[in-house]
Formats: sequence, C-alpha cells, structure tokens
Amino acid sequence: MLIAIPDILPPHEAVELGRSLSTADWVDGNATSGPGAALAKRNRQLPEGGEAARQARAVVQRALAQNGLFLSAALPHAIYPPLFNRYGPGEGFGDHVDNAIRIDPATGQQMRTDMSATLFLTDPDSYDGGDLVVQGAFGQASYKLPAGHMLLYPSSSLHHVTEVTKGERISCFFWVQSMVRDTHAREMLFELDQSIQHLTTDHGGGHAEVLRLTQLYHNLIRRWAL
Repeated sequence: MLIAIPDILPPHEAVELGRSLSTADWVDGNATSGPGAALAKRNRQLPEGGEAARQARAVVQRALAQNGLFLSAALPHAIYPPLFNRYGPGEGFGDHVDNAIRIDPATGQQMRTDMSATLFLTDPDSYDGGDLVVQGAFGQASYKLPAGHMLLYPSSSLHHVTEVTKGERISCFFWVQSMVRDTHAREMLFELDQSIQHLTTDHGGGHAEVLRLTQLYHNLIRRWAL
C-alpha cells in the first residue's frame, strides 16, 4: 500500500522545523546506508544523537501518535526513531531498496521494515528536482508533496530521489514494523477501517451494521497480528 497522508504537521510548522534544522551541523548521508544504497546515495543527514535531531524527532513522534490515518494505514508495532536528510544542488539518491532489518540505536532491538515513510519539511516551490519516485505494481510514480505531508510506501519497493538542481529539500524519514506483516491483509484492514469510520459518522457507533463491521475488523486483527 502506498498512501499520501496530509498534514502530519501543519504546513507552517513543517517549514519552520525544516528551517530550524538547516542551521544544524550535517554529516554524510551514508551514515545509515547499507552497502548497496551507499553506492547510490548523495545527500546529508542530521546526526542521530545530536540535540537538533532529538528535538525534531520528538515533534514528529508526537504528530504520528495523534494522526488517525497513519495509525490506521500502518498499524505500527515499532517505529524506527525518525531521521532527517537534506539534498542540495547535485545531490540525489539512485534506485535502491531499504534494508529489511534495522536495529533501533536506543534499544538495540531489531525491527523488520514493512513500510518506509518520508515527511516533507520544505515548500515544494522552493527547490527543483528532489522528487521521490516509487516503483509499484503499475509502474512508477513521482511524489513532491507539500510541507507537512508524508508518503507511506512499501519498504520492499525500488525507489529513488531525483537530483536536486536548485534550492534545498529537507525531509524526515523512518521505517515502520506493522502489527500485520502481510501487505494485502494490512490493505484490507485499512479499507475496512475507513469504511467503519465513515459509517460511524453517518449512522453512529451503536448502529447494528457498524458494530458488526467493527467486530469483524478487530477479529481479523486478532487473526493476522503478530
């Protein structure tokens, strides 16, 4: 499942967060690359242990915990601590697939990467290039979302970031291990949950059919969750 989620952060907050990070000290983006990705990666990254990253990470984590669409789509079991990258003129990231396993630096726990996420922190009109291009079952699609919007997509997909030719692109990125490992099962649960929410708005949570679908939704999670 690939989904664009609007307003994880309000646009002005996202831009302000990106602007504040731009004055921090950045390092070579290959600090977190696997061997294959390192050959294709040309960008900069905020050091994970720095104060700027810690404060920005807390902002993103709070926003994710409050976003119903993200929680419904991802059904998160574990979220890798958000990271931040930066692309300027001449920088990009060639075709690659994300590592299947990540180790949380804070806990040492391994997590499976089911979904990848990019949260845009720069106004798209302020830079040229920098499109996130994801290969899917029906070909590839290009994304350059407004500041505060996030793209959630399968970590198993081949994807790349086109070269920035003007301005700068600052983003937050991270990975999610879902409670429901199977992609198709997770997609069906998302569609079912969205229907339940719409029906609840129209008919109320106590309506017999809403209750029946809610029961089905939770019983399917019990069947499919890890």
